[in-house]
Amino acid sequence: MDHDQQFEAGRGSGFPHLFSPVQIGPMKLRNRVMMPPHNSAIGNLWGTDESDADRTIAYLESRAKAGVAWIGGVTGRIQNQFIPGFEPSGISAETKGYFRLPYFVDRVQRVTDTLHAAGAVVTCQMTMIGGFPHAPSARLSSPVSNQLPHVLTAREIAWFVQEYRFSAGQALRAGLDGIELHVNHDDLLEWFLSPLTNHRQDAYGGPLENRARFVVETLAAIRDAVGSSMAVGVRLNLREEVPGGYDAAGGIEIARYLESTGLIDFIHAVVGTPWGNPSYIQPHFFDAGQWSDLAGDLRRAVSLPVVHTGLINSPETAEAILASGHADVVGMARAHIADGELLVKAAEGRTEEIRPCVGGNECINRRYVDGLPFGCAVNPHTSNEVEGPWLRSASPRRLLVIGGGPAGLELAALAAESGHSVDLWEAQGRLGGQLRIAAAAPRHERFGRYLDWQQNRLADLGVKIRLNHAATVDDVLAEGADVVAVATGASARRPPVPGVDEAHVLEIRDVLTGRATAGERVIIVAQDDHMPPLALADHLSSRGHQVRIIYATNGPAQLLGRYIVGGILGRLSAQKVQFRFMEEATAITAGTVTTRNVYSGVEEQLDGFDSVVLACGGVSESALFEELSERRGNVHLLGDAFAPRRLVFATRQAYALAKILQGPPAPDVLATGRTTSG
Repeated sequence: MDHDQQFEAGRGSGFPHLFSPVQIGPMKLRNRVMMPPHNSAIGNLWGTDESDADRTIAYLESRAKAGVAWIGGVTGRIQNQFIPGFEPSGISAETKGYFRLPYFVDRVQRVTDTLHAAGAVVTCQMTMIGGFPHAPSARLSSPVSNQLPHVLTAREIAWFVQEYRFSAGQALRAGLDGIELHVNHDDLLEWFLSPLTNHRQDAYGGPLENRARFVVETLAAIRDAVGSSMAVGVRLNLREEVPGGYDAAGGIEIARYLESTGLIDFIHAVVGTPWGNPSYIQPHFFDAGQWSDLAGDLRRAVSLPVVHTGLINSPETAEAILASGHADVVGMARAHIADGELLVKAAEGRTEEIRPCVGGNECINRRYVDGLPFGCAVNPHTSNEVEGPWLRSASPRRLLVIGGGPAGLELAALAAESGHSVDLWEAQGRLGGQLRIAAAAPRHERFGRYLDWQQNRLADLGVKIRLNHAATVDDVLAEGADVVAVATGASARRPPVPGVDEAHVLEIRDVLTGRATAGERVIIVAQDDHMPPLALADHLSSRGHQVRIIYATNGPAQLLGRYIVGGILGRLSAQKVQFRFMEEATAITAGTVTTRNVYSGVEEQLDGFDSVVLACGGVSESALFEELSERRGNVHLLGDAFAPRRLVFATRQAYALAKILQGPPAPDVLATGRTTSG
């Protein structure tokens, strides 16, 4: 369906506000959806090897073709300035500004030409992350980073203003439709606005007019470079989350002052920090659109169009925010990572087919915590758009998948979409494996909805599912499938600690499912670097249990990353969960848990508990694979049965195996007739 048809269909399918056009400065949007910048996680748009850029552009193009009206697809770091030999460090501490790259204009012109052809407008976001090493004053913006910055002089400020002017000229030459000035999330410009970090005594400090001077001078320079030919706006925190920063009323005051300059066309209103609670990339501990009321307060206080981004994960949430007058445009990034056809499905009344985002933030954590390529936990097609649509196999075969956890479910679905005949056997009475157990933890309901979506997907594809069937080698051999995939998951790991088999020592899976009941006072032994021990602590403490959690590491959940960990740690602090770090449990009795400091070896005995609960990960269940692979060919192993990991690892392994099983594609035949992003 073309854009006009999508608009008409959308208005008639319960989303009249979402699919209505709007004007933002000189930009005409075909609907009210913006996709905020996040392509840096997909791939490097700026590398000399253009393969990453090709991947990024293909991703953005697929979303534009599916109806996204406004793509903030270019994140533009401003050129930095240092004394000779200074080495900036930390996330986003680049030295070379993207706008200064010799191929900036040509590279971005590829982006704009491609997305304009797909019907979208394209903007860049100009950023200069604070503290690397610059700031208005020798102040820290957060309690989690203690590197004091360099205090900018007035001459250095003027240098930056001119750099913004040059960068705006480059943006204009590259064919971009607008510029969004990043004035939030620890950007240098936010630090000048904030009473927390700006304690200057000159013309750039003190009252709001002075604290905003750097921002206003920058906006004036940008306007001088682009005139009225481009939309210019600011992305602004509705409030600051650290005591001493500005509150919601202060955010409105800043927005009204910037509006009064006549230099901006829109305000992009958001909440959160790059490290705290909430993160500006809010995880699943929060409600969808939770802060839209604050955006609505700001919208009523200004005359400019207001964009609001903040866990807007469905067309229903987006429509409600727009209909309530809380925003003129909604920003939706992760929702489009999870399902690039979200707007197509909404317009066609197929909302039940939208692949749900679970809000686990793997899309950003993999890149910046694990150092791995981009990956979406629920949609392994995302970032593979450059390879084209998912194809049907020219040689369909019979596939038997053993295990209905995340890896088995995704493999079964992808294989069926390739045209294979698929049977799936699951030993339990429900599909989902250990992810179904995790979905029982507080604020993990989205994982359950994802599993329900997967189950409906398999039903639509005609996958034959057999529950309550624990596969044996003889069963599998008798079935005679062409290919067997073993995704039998992992069993609970009980560490080799004396007393671990005592009656009062429970296991996380049993507690979450209700098969075991913990006493009032609980010690959790955590040997897992991700969410499960914290989710267990949340489960127990939210029900009134007194909880202590023991980690051998020097901090909790080291693989969670700063964009998600603050949400759960904030919840647990409010529920009075106590943490002990650098201690491993070495013995358990009816009345004591003995711990040993992993660095000093000092032992200590803990008492005053009723139950001990183990959150110690899993051990692969691969015996079936090992025996089968000795007796027949075409047997594959995936998921936790190979090595226990997370949801995103399971779905990506399923994709890789399904791609192999697909073989040479059937000529000119697609798997579903839809794009790969759904």
